[in-house]
Amino acid sequence: MGENDATPGSSGRSGHRARLRQKLFEGGAEALADYEVLEYLLATARPRIDTKPIAKSLIARFGSLAAVLNADASALADHPQMGETSAAALKIVALAARRMARAQIAEKPVLGSWQALIDYLHIDMAHLTHERVRVLHLDARNRLILDQHVSDGSVDEAAIHPREVIKRALELGATALILVHNHPSGSPEPSRADIEITRRIAEAGRLLGVTVHDHVIVGREGHASLRAKGLI
Repeated sequence: MGENDATPGSSGRSGHRARLRQKLFEGGAEALADYEVLEYLLATARPRIDTKPIAKSLIARFGSLAAVLNADASALADHPQMGETSAAALKIVALAARRMARAQIAEKPVLGSWQALIDYLHIDMAHLTHERVRVLHLDARNRLILDQHVSDGSVDEAAIHPREVIKRALELGATALILVHNHPSGSPEPSRADIEITRRIAEAGRLLGVTVHDHVIVGREGHASLRAKGLI
């Protein structure tokens, strides 16, 4: 059934959602409050109920629109008045955002699309509650060959061994790479261990003709580039 179902209160809901649509179409990206975005998304899955209270309770619980969309699917499904269908309606939006951001860096020189790369990494990693290490392998034109998920856990030689990183790059025919990981604490400032492992990998790469362009650390508060900080 749709928004105009003849159920108690359905006429009021239909009118309210029509007003949300009008705000969206006429007002652009900032026309809707965060809870209204969630409210409208949930209405696609739950057209017969008032989704505003659910939307507000989700933001109260998780803290922000981004945190809701990036929350664990089971946590969303278990939230009062949600369920799997409503959780899927939100998770598909998070997936679409990641796909759109990734498309901005596909088939383009990564170093010439730096802000697009940072946007992609932030969307994909800033919300994580554990550390994740990735290596972006680049060809001679600095286009992305592979976005490799190396490990989950702290950045050290137990998780990311310099020799293995360069070996994988050579197997892929990569001539350069960018190291990436996140800080669940929120602050992207590099630790001593971050700096040390980056220098070890860069040195191993120099011996075999693989350039380490950068090590990017992502956090909820922003990002840090070890290259920009003069640390590699």
